[in-house]
Amino acid sequence: MKKIKVGIIGTGFIGPTHIEAIRRLGFVEVLALAETSQEAAEKKAADLGIPKAYGDYREMLRDDEIQVVHNCTPNHVHFEINKEIILAGKHVLSEKPLAMNSQESAELLALAKKQGIVHGVNFNYRQHASVQNLREKIANGDIGKVNLVHGSYLQDWLLYETDFNWRLAPEVGGKSRAVADIGSHWCDTVQFITGKKIVEVFADLATVIPVRKKPKANIATFGMQHIEEIDYEDVPINTEDYASVLVRFEDGSRGVFIVSQVSAGRKNRLSFEINGSQSSVFWNQEEPEKLWIGHRDKPNEVLLADPALFAPAAQSAIHHPGGHNEGWPDALKNMMFNFYSFIRDGKDLMKDKPNFATFEDGHISMSITDAILESNEQQKWVKVVQEVFV
Repeated sequence: MKKIKVGIIGTGFIGPTHIEAIRRLGFVEVLALAETSQEAAEKKAADLGIPKAYGDYREMLRDDEIQVVHNCTPNHVHFEINKEIILAGKHVLSEKPLAMNSQESAELLALAKKQGIVHGVNFNYRQHASVQNLREKIANGDIGKVNLVHGSYLQDWLLYETDFNWRLAPEVGGKSRAVADIGSHWCDTVQFITGKKIVEVFADLATVIPVRKKPKANIATFGMQHIEEIDYEDVPINTEDYASVLVRFEDGSRGVFIVSQVSAGRKNRLSFEINGSQSSVFWNQEEPEKLWIGHRDKPNEVLLADPALFAPAAQSAIHHPGGHNEGWPDALKNMMFNFYSFIRDGKDLMKDKPNFATFEDGHISMSITDAILESNEQQKWVKVVQEVFV
């Protein structure tokens, strides 16, 4: 069988992680990458062992060998590039957020459906083995009726006033930062696990560090210097470092979550607790092999990831015996496997149910983010508009 040929646009942090996960599949080949210049593309292609390098992604889209394109670029160009990929007739896997707002994401969803291509969004936390198993447990009624969902997504990479990144600029990262960047993952994960959509939000957003110090030199230059030698300029910050959001689900159940990028010691801590009428469950992405199960009338449990203990429908998400811990790169690999096996098997998103997030999920995520921004501005409950576009 011929391998599926892939092109990658953007090779910052996330692009190479896509490439590594794709290469673990065996039936997919990364044929090309595109960067902002030919020189940068050729250097990165040589570093990563990729045959073709393009200084303009539009040239790559004209390459007839390439069947699928990954959009791993900064947020502000997601909409434009995703649109061009679709119009080029290529299948597309986009990083989130899908676009800068829900109007753009709605347009992309409608266009992707019209073109009949396979479309995915990299919401990879739903692909963790324990998360897949928990979804089956909840669907089977193991914890009873879901009453409450609460949790957080905490990081510390923007804790200091000297921490700076392109995501801080609204014209590049979007009007929302912490919510769009990491809160979107929390919302997608809990909606996937519970099978319930978030339909209303009440949000409180805060910029904890209103003025940051941006290095005048570029990263490559100041990265080797002592901090006292770095020359800074003050930059006002207009996006949120922190958010707390009350949520209501479509069946009337309630929830709340906190996101923060200024929480010391928390590196990438997506966590949630779901309280059901019979028992509770808790999961933390930094310890992904553990699922805490709480009871009222018997000792609590910790279920370690083990295919022998998983529901049959979730066993394909775990690849090693119990005790051989799988983590973030393995969840990303599961995302790639589910996406590419869907393409390999000739399936159609209009007829077949995928086990990966699509542009529809990306649009739902953008709709929630827009509602959170509106709620914070107006300080009231705001309904989430989640029409499905055909």
